[in-house]
Amino acid sequence: MDAAEAIKTYLAMLEHERKLSEHTLRGYTYELGELRALARERSLETLSAADIRGAVVRAHAGGLSSRSIAHRLSAWRAFYRWLAERVEMPANPVATVRAPKREKTLPKALSVDDAMTLMDAPQSGTPEALRDHAILELLYSSGLRLAELVGLDFQHVDTAEHKSAGWLDLSHEEVTVLGKGNRRRSVPVGRKAVEALRAWLDVRGGFVKHDPFPLFLSVRGNRMSPGVVRERVKRLALMTGIPSNVHPHILRHSFATHVLQSSGDLRAVQELLGHASITATQVYTSLDFQHLARVYDSAHPRAKKRD
Repeated sequence: MDAAEAIKTYLAMLEHERKLSEHTLRGYTYELGELRALARERSLETLSAADIRGAVVRAHAGGLSSRSIAHRLSAWRAFYRWLAERVEMPANPVATVRAPKREKTLPKALSVDDAMTLMDAPQSGTPEALRDHAILELLYSSGLRLAELVGLDFQHVDTAEHKSAGWLDLSHEEVTVLGKGNRRRSVPVGRKAVEALRAWLDVRGGFVKHDPFPLFLSVRGNRMSPGVVRERVKRLALMTGIPSNVHPHILRHSFATHVLQSSGDLRAVQELLGHASITATQVYTSLDFQHLARVYDSAHPRAKKRD
């Protein structure tokens, strides 16, 4: 099959049958153009695994990231699976080729000063502002994932109509969340976050309409969506003048970084983050931190200080 014709037919299938977005189609178009350039005058079905590996080596040497190479190989692999159903081929040449391993990079985190600037920024006092401030404080106080935050109910509910996935327990100053792999954990909530949550709960009733359970509600009375929370966090950071692109996961990394810097207790941070394996937490250990005999209450900049 002619290379140009095969690629055109495949892209049409992705658009009309798979209903891929315009953005995704542009990505496939570019990557398959690179495959056609690799083949030159040869038919695509004659390319071998050695040809593909050579392309990977050249791309990596040219500065293409491991993530981008993995994306390219994924697009090529899917194309060859489709092509193999239409023409006779000895094997999928991309099947055994893998991208170079990604280097482990330190997650981005705010400095303690920037985190304090964001948390202590003047508030307008409107109900929406109180809600948004409570979201910021809780994300930074407890290191929650975005999905865990939006899944919280204002209290534990277990009825035939509704069972809480996660909930706030202000009496014990903690939240219980359902994390990855359906693993449930309870996480402390610091003093400043407790204060912000109490202020929000005082006005939350004005947002309750058809769904009475979510902790954080939109003005329409719906559980806040992840996209809306991302937008609100980014907007608040920009208003504060923080130059970084602040999003909820940066606040999670900031929580982990600042607690670990102060306490040096990797196992405790693992438990607070809800990582199944401590290796997922070890990316933070390249930081220079002092080993202190305190973990949450004394280590977190916004935590409740015990007397």
